[in-house]
Amino acid sequence: MAAAEDQVWVSSVMHVRCQDRLPEETFRQVLELCAELSPTVQALPPSAALVELKGALRYHQAGARRLGEVLRVRTLSRLGIDVRIGISPTITVAATASGQIDAPGGVLAVDPDQVLDWLGPLPVEALHGIGPKQAAALREYGVHCVGLLATIPPATVQRLLGGKAGRIAVDRARGIDPRPVAPRALPASASVRHSFVQHTLDGAAVRGALLELVVRLGLQLRGRGQVARGLTLALRFAGGTGWEKTRRMPEASAHEDDLRTMAYRLIDAAGLQRGRLTGLVLKAVDLVDADQVAEQISLDQAREDRLTAEAVSDRIREKFGPGAIGPAATYRHAS
Repeated sequence: MAAAEDQVWVSSVMHVRCQDRLPEETFRQVLELCAELSPTVQALPPSAALVELKGALRYHQAGARRLGEVLRVRTLSRLGIDVRIGISPTITVAATASGQIDAPGGVLAVDPDQVLDWLGPLPVEALHGIGPKQAAALREYGVHCVGLLATIPPATVQRLLGGKAGRIAVDRARGIDPRPVAPRALPASASVRHSFVQHTLDGAAVRGALLELVVRLGLQLRGRGQVARGLTLALRFAGGTGWEKTRRMPEASAHEDDLRTMAYRLIDAAGLQRGRLTGLVLKAVDLVDADQVAEQISLDQAREDRLTAEAVSDRIREKFGPGAIGPAATYRHAS
């Protein structure tokens, strides 16, 4: 149940949800308005943010809901956009609350004493962090609402969703989420590039170079703790011409499996025939913190084995260097 009036809480988190496809410059201005209320702001590109209100409540001598209303008025009056703001003691509940507000905007504050009562009736997919595949698995087991998820033994949910994902799902259904708001400026993109020593028409050489970029980009993203929602491939040709295309990923990811699949789709879309390539640039765009994206469960054992091998490869690279291990095609290309 939402709090009816302002109340100074010991700890409150504000989740600010903007409209989709918000221009980057406007999103940056929203973050600046958040920083006027609290120095602890965590950007969640491309269109959301977290604001820690614990110190701000005392500084402004105002309740959490009141600060949410102030921020909403400022975004409307200064930027001409409305926002949806959820407020609660934890990140999960605050983000769930902002997702329950109808467009274009509003403020929903969930009293810390009523978190479980408020969460209970919500459909299981409304809980922030529960992805479509996880929700489907829970519903197949008969778990349709958050309240029921909270009552199930964690071991049972772990069998349905996997060890870590199951534990997190049960905790969050019970209103437990110890994560702090962590100020972090995420770069807008990450890119890797390759230049050919000689102009090339060799399709195998091009794919080998592209696969090498995929490995490097995935390693960079996983090292940062980020995932990409889209990929951009840019090609440079002899004579100074170029080609560029961006596609969104089916699911945000930093795994080589997913990056490779999308990169190959992009190179196929280029329709290379007699173009003499001089270089490739592969860019991960629309980056978000990996902790903010639910890891979807998979029934594909072969994929799970590849992800396990990827984690082992990352540890080997960390110890012996980035070139210590990789796909065979990249070594053939390098030679």
